[in-house]
Amino acid sequence: MTERQNGITYADAGVDIDAGNALVERIKPAAKRTNRAGVMSGLGGFGGLFDLKAAGFSDPVLVAATDGVGTKLRIAIDTGHVDGVGVDLVAMCVNDLICQGAEPLFFLDYFATGKLELEQATRIIEGIARGCEGSGCALIGGETAEMPGMYPKDDFDLAGFAVGAMERGTELPAHVAEGDVLLGLASDGVHSNGYSLVRRIVEMSGLGWTDACPWAEGSLGEVLLTPTRLYVRPVLAALQAGGIHGLAHITGGGLTENLPRVLPEGLGAEIDLGAWQLPGVFRWLAETGNMAEAELLKTFNSGIGMIVVVAADEAEAIEGALREAGETVHRLGQVVPGKGVTYRGRLL
Repeated sequence: MTERQNGITYADAGVDIDAGNALVERIKPAAKRTNRAGVMSGLGGFGGLFDLKAAGFSDPVLVAATDGVGTKLRIAIDTGHVDGVGVDLVAMCVNDLICQGAEPLFFLDYFATGKLELEQATRIIEGIARGCEGSGCALIGGETAEMPGMYPKDDFDLAGFAVGAMERGTELPAHVAEGDVLLGLASDGVHSNGYSLVRRIVEMSGLGWTDACPWAEGSLGEVLLTPTRLYVRPVLAALQAGGIHGLAHITGGGLTENLPRVLPEGLGAEIDLGAWQLPGVFRWLAETGNMAEAELLKTFNSGIGMIVVVAADEAEAIEGALREAGETVHRLGQVVPGKGVTYRGRLL
């Protein structure tokens, strides 16, 4: 058979296999920094291996979570500030895992783009590695998909998958009861939910991403790209002390929709809206978008990124432990008979 000369190649179709291989080599040092007990393999294989026994578990239950960054990516793409979205990706998954009482063990990412740009991709995955380091889980694998025709040249999307474990019988929520105290851990901003509405309100304001931020130093785009806070290490430390009955990661749906997910039938939550100051970003969004308070509370985290449900007699000790670990803690209210969340006072 005569060898064809100058035939079409995969690169002609827009996919550069060499660039993908180069990316893997670039990110290996970042992934190596996330190594922890239990990791059995590095990047490059067909799958990642993890040894639960080596990680210290005797009778483990596995917990898995998956998420993305949502339309916050649009701001990152438009501004070129992509360094923090990898942290967002990890945080959205591992913060969910700890709500079940699980310790995050390993993470895998899926990065899809129209045209693989090595510098951009490296910055994104370096962010993912920072998120893994900050939450004590290993980056043991992932997938980079160059998909011309599916995404415009400069666009990309991210998804993440985290797996954690706990010893059997330690699952949360557990033993949530009337009178339990609600401790709110401060957020670092909008985190990674509600950005379709954020972008709409910014459009209404007439401001651009490079304009000065109205409530903080820096450009509007940079401030809105502040990464999601990682709550893993402080919460895991508090869990060791006992007394935590439930954890609620405040994501899409806000306080109104997320807190009831950890409350048993017949119990609700009462929250004092005067227990914390509404951060400037949410005040600006509410005022600029003419948002009702109820809409704000069921769309954004409103300054509270995680709620810890604790036994009343353990509340002071757990609050102290969380503060010592670097968290800003607010006593929001308590568990009461009823259904859903009821609010006292005003936030706006």
